[in-house]
Amino acid sequence: MSGVPFAGGIGPGASFPDEVQELRARTRNFIRSTVIPAEPRPGQALNLAVRRELSEAAKAAGVYAPHVSKDFGGQGLAVEHWSPVFQEAGYSPIGPAVLNCMAPDEGNMHMLHLIGTAEQQRRYLAPLAAGEISSCFAMSEPHPGAGSDPDALLTTAIRDGKGWVINGRKRFTSGATFASFAIVMARTAESGTAPAGATMFLVPMATPGVSLGAPIHTMDKYLPGGHPHVDFDDVKVPAAAVLGEPGMGFKHAQVRLGPARLTHCMRWLGLARRALDIALDRTNSREIFGTHISQLGIAQDMIAQSVIDIETSDAIITQCAALLGVDPRSGSALSSVTKVHCSEAVYRIIDRAVQLCGGDGVSDGLPLAQYLNEVRPFRISDGSTETHKWAIARRASAARRHAVEAGEPFQGTVNADRWQR
Repeated sequence: MSGVPFAGGIGPGASFPDEVQELRARTRNFIRSTVIPAEPRPGQALNLAVRRELSEAAKAAGVYAPHVSKDFGGQGLAVEHWSPVFQEAGYSPIGPAVLNCMAPDEGNMHMLHLIGTAEQQRRYLAPLAAGEISSCFAMSEPHPGAGSDPDALLTTAIRDGKGWVINGRKRFTSGATFASFAIVMARTAESGTAPAGATMFLVPMATPGVSLGAPIHTMDKYLPGGHPHVDFDDVKVPAAAVLGEPGMGFKHAQVRLGPARLTHCMRWLGLARRALDIALDRTNSREIFGTHISQLGIAQDMIAQSVIDIETSDAIITQCAALLGVDPRSGSALSSVTKVHCSEAVYRIIDRAVQLCGGDGVSDGLPLAQYLNEVRPFRISDGSTETHKWAIARRASAARRHAVEAGEPFQGTVNADRWQR
């Protein structure tokens, strides 16, 4: 089954079922014919009315919500088949929002589908999947609260009769400005069979005590909703607001975080492909020193490095997505490796494209400079590169230690006599 190549002749190397390839082809055509012409000027946010209009067109084209089950109006793709379609969506920086497969809604939908009750799915998932409302995920907190270290969580939820009272401050709550509800992570005490730990709550933004705090002005601009502070002051919610089980919030969040890291990689890799295509078109058409730029060795090295970054990123995304489908725990561990590699590679690809396009690359005549602004936060969000490397190294050290304890030969012994024989 041959894939649909991206411009530049570069496309995902894995084979996917015919129905996935067909959806990928439809998505590719929709993004290029309908979405790209409607993109806002670099540095400007997507207008909400335009987004709704484009989303209706996506529904009519049969490409809307590729990750959502057909029961909730989506295309019903399994996790292991998301990548080629998400990459096509990400070829435009507004494509994932138009197709309703952009963070934080995409990850929240996935989690609600897997662990939400029937009533929670009816109240929150159904309208979210339909694009009637949007959501946010309230986890990060002002210092010294939770950031890369979730154990620093300061927001609390205390039992109050049959319900809960939430108090705390959140920040970098992406999309909160226009969100209808938040998934709030709060620390809870041991109670009955519920252990002490973190608990997730579904909290409508209109609940008394919920208020938007100061906005945070960030580098990324395309999507509406911002990343503001959100305050929770004596916010009362019923027992039915708990998502999953009390005290199990961090465990349940892994259902969201593994795939959410991976879908970021998919979407941004699609944008990196767009950046390389821009650079290829420019270098194939512009001459310097009597030849096209694409024929100069130093430019060819930059192009080749970007192709290598794209192909290695695509391969590890595909491997990780397949693993998530059969072994979510191992897939989540590999998603850390994937996130580090792809977040760094995508930035390198776009940065090289800027360089290859010269002065126009840093102007708003081309969108490349804004692409850099859009992807740069990914090296920090969903766990910074350094935090993931710390976790990756710890897992590798522990795995080798356990292997040696189980009988693997120890390889670290210095034996000078052996080499002298």
